[in-house]
Amino acid sequence: MIQALIAFAVSVVVNLLVLRNAKHNAHALDHDLSGPQKFHRKPVPRIGGLGILLGVAAGLLAFELVAAPTAEARDITHVGWLLLACGLPAFGAGIIEDLTKKVSPGKRLLATALSGLLAAWALGALIRHTATPGLDALVATTAGAYAFTLLVVAGTANSVNIIDGFNGLASMCVVIMMSAVAYVAYQANDSVVFTLALLGIGATLGFFIWNFPAGSIFLGDGGAYFLGFLFAELSILLLVRNPGEVSPLFPLLVCIYPVFETVFSAYRRKVLRGQSAGSPDGMHLHSLIYRRVMRWALEEEDVRALTHRNSMTSPFLWLLCMLSVMPAVLFWDQTALLAVCLVLFVVTYLVLYWSIVRFRSPAWLHVGRP
Repeated sequence: MIQALIAFAVSVVVNLLVLRNAKHNAHALDHDLSGPQKFHRKPVPRIGGLGILLGVAAGLLAFELVAAPTAEARDITHVGWLLLACGLPAFGAGIIEDLTKKVSPGKRLLATALSGLLAAWALGALIRHTATPGLDALVATTAGAYAFTLLVVAGTANSVNIIDGFNGLASMCVVIMMSAVAYVAYQANDSVVFTLALLGIGATLGFFIWNFPAGSIFLGDGGAYFLGFLFAELSILLLVRNPGEVSPLFPLLVCIYPVFETVFSAYRRKVLRGQSAGSPDGMHLHSLIYRRVMRWALEEEDVRALTHRNSMTSPFLWLLCMLSVMPAVLFWDQTALLAVCLVLFVVTYLVLYWSIVRFRSPAWLHVGRP
């Protein structure tokens, strides 16, 4: 689809321009090299989300200009422009934080919830069925549906931000998850969600080539929150537009890696360590893999070796993400099987996490010196 290529190209060019001009704009650089979740050794631009947003917008504009004036094409552009407009609060709060470092996590979550509220009002993107006992009674009411939908949208966006710790990790996981949504939308003959998912994939890949493996530019909060919002809304629209066809557990299984990472991190901090659930630390699964599995570079401190070690961490988590996405794609309309796969993924995650924490990680995880 040519519009996805345009989204890719515009994202590539915009991020190139950001890189070229970063040295003249210190506010766009991430100078914090010592935080618990910081693994780079020099200031890096962290406004890669700008290229993604403009890439999606350019692809949508190209579609509007060349598509035949059919009802289907009008539906795609109508939903697309409304979705981009609704996502501006989430993107705006994130990119302001990227530039000023003065927007608290709570305010960013509220802005993302506002984006979810706007999408629910403008597009009818409300979760009305969950296939979960108890929750279905809640979302059967209008107030409950709005409350749960906003929680899901804000939580999903935050979960993408949580896993944005290494070169290519969050962006490729979003590409994998968005590809699953595009595939199921195609199977359900939903051209709106299919087209918008392809534009999101194209724009994200336009960022990815600058982010992986060299880490020349970062997503930043603006990019992470926008991508999380976009994935969440396309998933909700897929359910809303295809009632009874797509299982409501399909989107959850697709994004269970970042979502469970977020939930488990909050539990670990609050219950196990007695800290604030939102306090940053270096005990995420991706951080543990970096420190305890990628051990071949432990004695090397030059920038090139550390960058390579950083980038080699991400493929392990891409595989973990695919571990849930593949069965989700296979069983997208079978709720019972999706529920079993959800349980199996959670068990797998916990076993893997605790084995690495106790320095008993499986031998196949260890990578030798290149």
